[in-house]
Amino acid sequence: MDNRTVSSRLRELLKFLSTVKGDLANVTGPPSLLAPSSVVEVGHCWAQRPSVFAAPALEPCPQKRALLVLRWFLVALRSQLYTGVDTTTSPTTTSPTKHASIRKPLNAFLGELFLARWTDPASQSTTQLVAEQVSHHPPITAMHVADAAHGVRADGYARVEMTFNGAVHVRQVGHATLHIDGYDEDYLVPLPDVKVRGFLGGCMYPELAGTYHIVGSGGWVSEVSFSGEGVIRGGRRNAFVAKVYRRGDAQKESVYEVGGCWSEGWTVRDGRTGEVLEVYEVDAAENAAVPMEAAPVETQDPWESRRAWDGVLQGLRTGDMRMVVEEKSKMEQAQRQMRASEALRGLTWEPLLFRSRDAEEHGVFHRLSEGLGWQLHHDKTKGVWRVDDGRVQKLQRPFRADATPHGY
Repeated sequence: MDNRTVSSRLRELLKFLSTVKGDLANVTGPPSLLAPSSVVEVGHCWAQRPSVFAAPALEPCPQKRALLVLRWFLVALRSQLYTGVDTTTSPTTTSPTKHASIRKPLNAFLGELFLARWTDPASQSTTQLVAEQVSHHPPITAMHVADAAHGVRADGYARVEMTFNGAVHVRQVGHATLHIDGYDEDYLVPLPDVKVRGFLGGCMYPELAGTYHIVGSGGWVSEVSFSGEGVIRGGRRNAFVAKVYRRGDAQKESVYEVGGCWSEGWTVRDGRTGEVLEVYEVDAAENAAVPMEAAPVETQDPWESRRAWDGVLQGLRTGDMRMVVEEKSKMEQAQRQMRASEALRGLTWEPLLFRSRDAEEHGVFHRLSEGLGWQLHHDKTKGVWRVDDGRVQKLQRPFRADATPHGY
């Protein structure tokens, strides 16, 4: 991409943002700044390395399991947050995150689904992802990842709130939980807030800040503190430090310490001896994501993301912005008409694969968040969202016989 293209996109973005007030989450940005994927696909970051996802289930030591859950959390961050950037690279090339500008994913429509799986032959691990847009106003995405063979599952949901004040601030209202059957162990996992920077330089990138905790029922806590670049104080982009310690330890004496850059790599040390236990490089060949397995677009259900947005995605891939606008407008107009039709008929939209539960039923959250000041905010997310395992097992195309995203 040449400098003129970058400058043009930057001017277009700043002009757009200056006209928007309030929450940006459901606002449609300039077509040239859209990523070729939907918000509903974001959960792929948790699932695309099956061996990383399964690793805690294979570890008998509780404190090492906590470290492996932290590792899974860190490994997922780059593909989660560098949206629309091709982060596929070889170990000998410069990290693409230094030179490519992130883009905004498509706003998912109500009922949109994303179904995929990943298999790692080397570790005999397979993960399956199901994700659904369970609400549009406000936008809420629910996700479930499972490795049935190893007895590991992750469930998460998030309402995204976006505001602009010199930078785009993305707040994720929600959380995730990880359960390991073999040890009957749960982990409460945060969804960090994000700040999008780099507007003036024409290369937008995500930055995390603040301190978050991954809390396990086995008695161990991972504390992660993000810093990153600062306009005044400098610093390193996407920097963080983390430590694993026993819950209830007032001194927070670490058994493991981790530090580095979540988009490039980090070092794991023994917290007591300083011995280096692992040096993780995000772009190393052995750490690459395995290929995704999904039904061909032409055989997918109309509610599946890539089929539903096929025209938009084709336009983005070929640079045909007129096609992007036309195809996107068709979907948005159809969705507005469906909501109007439901209102006239007295219908209430029901998600296909996820169900909302009362906050009181979420014992894992209340037990593990105690003393951390972590609030559930269930009033902002229409309850607590969890997958309906029975519906997933019985799922067959066509998913909704009486409707498609383009109408009843």
